[in-house]
Amino acid sequence: MTPYMMDSVAWQESWDRQQEAFMPDREHRFTAMLDALDAVVGDRPPRLLDLAGGTGTISLRALARFPDAEVTLLDLDPALLAIAGASLTGRATIVTADLGTSEWRSALPHQEYDGVLTATALHWLPEDRLATLYGEIRDVLRPGGIFVNADHMPDGALPELTKRMAGRARERRQARYAAGAALSWPDWWARAGADPTLAPLVAERHAIYPTGHSPEWNPAVSWHLKALTEAGFTEVGTVWRGGSDAAVAAVR
Repeated sequence: MTPYMMDSVAWQESWDRQQEAFMPDREHRFTAMLDALDAVVGDRPPRLLDLAGGTGTISLRALARFPDAEVTLLDLDPALLAIAGASLTGRATIVTADLGTSEWRSALPHQEYDGVLTATALHWLPEDRLATLYGEIRDVLRPGGIFVNADHMPDGALPELTKRMAGRARERRQARYAAGAALSWPDWWARAGADPTLAPLVAERHAIYPTGHSPEWNPAVSWHLKALTEAGFTEVGTVWRGGSDAAVAAVR
């Protein structure tokens, strides 16, 4: 048994707790995303692409709900992919590719998917690249297939309320860190970097992202809806909202 297999459950739990400090309603968005996928595929097993899938959070939940699903997880981060690979051994195809270029599609094992799901990841891409990516995602969906992106997507009509809500959420998050209820993002990565097995992969990650990532870019949900419409999707809308976060869906 490899160290990854021995540690994957603990690392998955640690990742979930760290992420939930930012998003207490994290599971709600995943349920909404899978509900949308279920509406598209009905009773047949879906072919799913978990885009920028990290440790496999969406893949694991999708397989729990659709045990016969055919899942592809794509990411670039070697440390997160190691955790995902250990957790999903034999249950998903793991692909290493960079969404910063259009070449990512050549790494996929299939030409078409029923659904492409992603959460809290694409905000690292600049505006022009994300708009282009939306069109590329459309191209890997079968006709009638669905794309869902859940991320920080504030309501542009509520700028001041959004700031206040974000401030209150930040206060609650800092209280959790102070009480030891969860690790912060830097602290989680420090722990991973100190782990004998993950440390070399964290070093690889730092080489890939020397400044962490590009600066976060979080436009209003209206930007996403417009960009998805311009990318050629037939139906575009919001399937979930929690505070200043939302999940937008687009049907090919």
